[in-house]
Amino acid sequence: MTPRKMKPQILLRSSLALASLLLSVHSAAADNGHSSRKHLQVERVRVDEEIAIEDPVSVARAAKVKDAMLHAWSSYEKFAWGFDELQPQTKDGVDTFGGLGATVVDALDTLFIMGLNEQFQRARQWVATSLDFNKDYDASVFETTIRILGGLLSAHDLSGDKMFLEKATELADRLLPAWNTPSGINLNRVNLATGQAHNANGKYTVLAEVGTEQLEFIALSQRTNDTKYQQKVENVIKKLQKSFPVDGLVPINIDPKTGRPSPSIITFGGGGDSFYEYLLKAWVQGNKTEAVNFYREMWETSIVKGLQSLIRRTTPSSYAYICEKDGNTLIDTMDELACFVPGMLALGSPGFAPRQAKRILSLAEELARTCYNFYQMTKTKLAGENYGFNPGKDISLNTPYNILRPETVESLFYLWRLTGNNTYREFAWNIFQAFEKHSKLKTGYVGLEDVNTGEQDNLQQSFFLAETLKYLYLLFSPPSVIPLDQWVFNTEAHPLKIVTRTTGPNNSG
Repeated sequence: MTPRKMKPQILLRSSLALASLLLSVHSAAADNGHSSRKHLQVERVRVDEEIAIEDPVSVARAAKVKDAMLHAWSSYEKFAWGFDELQPQTKDGVDTFGGLGATVVDALDTLFIMGLNEQFQRARQWVATSLDFNKDYDASVFETTIRILGGLLSAHDLSGDKMFLEKATELADRLLPAWNTPSGINLNRVNLATGQAHNANGKYTVLAEVGTEQLEFIALSQRTNDTKYQQKVENVIKKLQKSFPVDGLVPINIDPKTGRPSPSIITFGGGGDSFYEYLLKAWVQGNKTEAVNFYREMWETSIVKGLQSLIRRTTPSSYAYICEKDGNTLIDTMDELACFVPGMLALGSPGFAPRQAKRILSLAEELARTCYNFYQMTKTKLAGENYGFNPGKDISLNTPYNILRPETVESLFYLWRLTGNNTYREFAWNIFQAFEKHSKLKTGYVGLEDVNTGEQDNLQQSFFLAETLKYLYLLFSPPSVIPLDQWVFNTEAHPLKIVTRTTGPNNSG
């Protein structure tokens, strides 16, 4: 049965399922004394009215994405419960993040948003009884923050369950020694049991590793009324601000002793990406007040003077792409990781004056076209990891593997929310279908070793549940599900509540 021929009662059941997020959020709030029955009734009417005008195709597609999440989660529960990630080919689990149950924590908010209440409760029980941070394990500060700390905080914000906040606080306290450096710039590894910190790659911390903890630690300070978390991560930004380049493009190697960048690659791909993302999102998280304007000012410099100087276009098809930069040399290569940029530009565009906002949004749409073409040009219609650009050849695939990454889908989500253009939904649906065709096994989802041959790997990445499937689901859900004026997504797609900042950069507001 095609979506356009769905029976009315099937459409109604699917529509009500889509409403489950906001209803469950407000129900949880009511249980905690934060909402009234009258407010619930008003919200129910508002959500039902909005869903009623959703087209049946989108309703059916959201249900398909939910089915995919159920398949990925059930496979993990069956074969890898408690491990960090599932290996679908060998039907077992692997601890890629020190045994912190990365998939459980990463998936909490996706389960909640999709209304998968039984699965959420089982995950919640595991976190409450089995998640142990007292491990002799050198944790990645970056990965542990965005996946585990972010996942716990988001689960708290959505459900109101204080257990998640208590766990988040314990984890953050174990991560804090990483910031005990002469400059306050954090090291990138910390032993969760001993607090011993070091840089895994020697002298430098990578830019994304120092600039992608702000949302989570600021949120924790706001929820606990303890400013120490915010102070640590916000001091990093103030330190970088002192030597901020005129064009806002920061080399990726940062010396934690001096707090200054060292000559190295400039990129919006791996190593640089989420630093720029968090400059914008910290401003959004603070509700765009004067107290967080310094984030916006730094971000605008990085975009207007920096990013736009890296934009080139191919021949003959004029695909826009973002160069990397080594010294004064531009390198005609772009990671799929950099495909978060169109969404970032769309999210930040309303903060510009109208004419500039239009130019920024137009650039976002151009870059999204390029990123979508990364998918369409391969035999599986799934994107590789890195692409090159040569005169007369448009786009060339450099690195052929795909690990279920979310960045392009993420940008399609923001562009659809900001423009209402259903083309972005169609692009996303095509990508989802390619995942279903080439990455789905009976035992979960896997990446591809080669996007042209279709050779598969043996890992269901936790971010596939946290990000890729969440953004796909939200693309086919009403905008009232996680509205962008109330929530901000961390770089692992964990939504955090926006809290107005009314005080200075070292106070939680």
